[in-house]
Amino acid sequence: MPTAPGPEVRGFLSDQEGMALFDAACQAGALGPVLEIGSWCGRSTIWLAQGARAASTVVLALDHHRGSEEHQPGEMFHDPELVDAEGKVDTLQEFRRNIARAGVEDHVIPIVAGTEQVAAFLKPDLGMVFIDGGHSLAAALADWRTFGTRIVPGGILAIHDVFPDAGEGGQAPYTIWRLALASGLYEETGCTESLRTLKRLP
Repeated sequence: MPTAPGPEVRGFLSDQEGMALFDAACQAGALGPVLEIGSWCGRSTIWLAQGARAASTVVLALDHHRGSEEHQPGEMFHDPELVDAEGKVDTLQEFRRNIARAGVEDHVIPIVAGTEQVAAFLKPDLGMVFIDGGHSLAAALADWRTFGTRIVPGGILAIHDVFPDAGEGGQAPYTIWRLALASGLYEETGCTESLRTLKRLP
C-alpha cells in the first residue's frame, strides 16, 4: 500500500484522489512512463511515483515551478512562503525536498519547463498522462493538444479539477475532459471527487 503525503506537503489533491492516481499509475505504468503536467510541490507526484515504482517505471514530472495564474501575487491561491528572493513564485526547492523525504527520488525525473518547450522532445509512448497544470483555457488546451494523443492504447489520461458546475471551480479542465471524450480516443473509467480518468482505446 502507498504512503500518503503528510499535511506538510502543499497541494490541492485529496488522499482519495491520490489513491486513484496511485492505482492508475500501477496499471498504466506497465505500458510506459507516466507524465505529470503540473507538479507544484510534489503532492500528486508522490502518489504517482509510488505507483510508477510498483510498475517499474518513472514519473516525468513536468513543471516550470513558477506557479500558474492563480498562484501569482494577489491571486486566490498565492502562497507568500513560496516566493524567492527576487519576488517570483518558485516551488522547485520545496518539490525536491518533498520528493526526497518521501523516498521516491529514484522514480521521478523532474523536467523544469513548460509544455511547449518539451513537446518535440518527449516520445509518444506514454503509459499515462496526468494533466493538472495551468487552469486557464489556453494552458489546459495546450496540455491536451500536445499530449492527449501520445498515450499508448490501454494507457490512462487523468485530469484533475474537473467541475461540471462552474460555481465549484474553473471550467478549463472540464472543457478538455469533454474534448477527450468527444475525440473518440478515450472512454471514461473513473471519477474520484474532481479527478477523472479515461482509458485510451485501441
